[in-house]
Amino acid sequence: MQDILNLQRHAQQTEGTPGAAVRIDRLDRAIGILVDHAREIAEALREDFGHRSIEGSLITDVAASIEPLKHARRHVRHWMRRERRAVTPAALALLGARAWVDYQPKGVVGVIAPWNFPFNLTFSPLAGILAAGNRAMIKPSEFTPRSSALMQSMVAKAFDPAELTVVTGDQSVGEAFAALPFDHLLFTGATQVAKHVMRAAAANLVPVTLELGGKSPAIIGPDADLDMAADRLLFGKTLNAGQICVAPDYALVPRGKVDAFAAALARSFARMYPSVRNNAAYTSVVNEHHLERLQSYLSDAREKGASVRSLDASIDMVEDRKLPLHLVLDVSDDMRVMQEEIFGPILPVVSYGKLDDALAYVNARPRPLALYYFGQDRAMQEALLAGVVAGGITINDTVMHLTMDNLPFGGVGPSGMGSYHGFDGFRTFSHARGVYRQAWLDVGKFLRPPYGKVVDAVLRAKLRR
Repeated sequence: MQDILNLQRHAQQTEGTPGAAVRIDRLDRAIGILVDHAREIAEALREDFGHRSIEGSLITDVAASIEPLKHARRHVRHWMRRERRAVTPAALALLGARAWVDYQPKGVVGVIAPWNFPFNLTFSPLAGILAAGNRAMIKPSEFTPRSSALMQSMVAKAFDPAELTVVTGDQSVGEAFAALPFDHLLFTGATQVAKHVMRAAAANLVPVTLELGGKSPAIIGPDADLDMAADRLLFGKTLNAGQICVAPDYALVPRGKVDAFAAALARSFARMYPSVRNNAAYTSVVNEHHLERLQSYLSDAREKGASVRSLDASIDMVEDRKLPLHLVLDVSDDMRVMQEEIFGPILPVVSYGKLDDALAYVNARPRPLALYYFGQDRAMQEALLAGVVAGGITINDTVMHLTMDNLPFGGVGPSGMGSYHGFDGFRTFSHARGVYRQAWLDVGKFLRPPYGKVVDAVLRAKLRR
């Protein structure tokens, strides 16, 4: 891995900053391998998960990866433009001084991608990485071995190792990868793992972007249409069987409307998935370890007094690792389902009195990657936007902010640091280099020793309110 890094760094230094044509060519090739291997990608994901919808994979891991690359291809020439800045004091500009920002490639970017959307969470950030003129090394998850092997083969066909390469291997390979002296490192995954990644990167002072998760709440406002909220919340919660970092982790529902909301969820789930058994649209839990983890949450909640409802009563046991969506009512803070990120088809429901109580509940916990609000009252929407801190917010839907190429995507605090997507991704993976060109007049001579009346006059002008 160090040899590959050396190869890429040497190529970057030798060839210099790539022009727009080179960057567009790399983006084109990335788009091309996704288009050419779309069906293989979906099949590999289905095999890795045990079952995953072909259509779902084509939407989330292929089409949703292609669009950011196309967006970058359309805009990269504009993003690369020199950004003029005002010269201060203005008198220097009149004398010919100029200031600007050039966005330079950082060099070699490391990408550690997770198992839940292996292709999307690799190629979506690659849009910004390649548009910024960087080279990259990718370490996909060992939990999706077929997808990782396919990705390695795809990239090797279209890219020279000095441009882009995929490194596969187990946890020990991942740990060594995180310790490499990259020019930037992007990690997407669990918060606890991120602490180790950040510690490894710190040894080489490598800047990091961390895309993590946490417990993303969905707040059902007092005036929310419960059927509409149920439909849209369930889309985000059942997408990939809830194995998505921005899935609604729990719902805050007005006291007195919990039963009605639970009934709306049950109706919506029955329409989307009349039966989980043999349903091609419903995704399996990725492996036995994660299935056991999710089932332990349900057992723990029952033991501590919660009411647990399966939204598919026809299945009395898990088949093919397909766990129907379970609602957990009457929850308490000591339950594991309310302490850990769920990352699966389980939805705790918490009741609240006033909207301020719901906001206080969210604010008393670590800042989430996403927050969802359902309700039409604009004043309540604005109160929410002003009253909570979250990585991103979607109003009257779930997950959709993640698809907006012109919005930054990222967490805050325990849910991550830094952001990407669109121009924000281009800037994240670029060095914003400030440049100042002095005017023909030697302005500095007035500030150089020996000090005298000119410096005294300048200081009198500056040291005042």
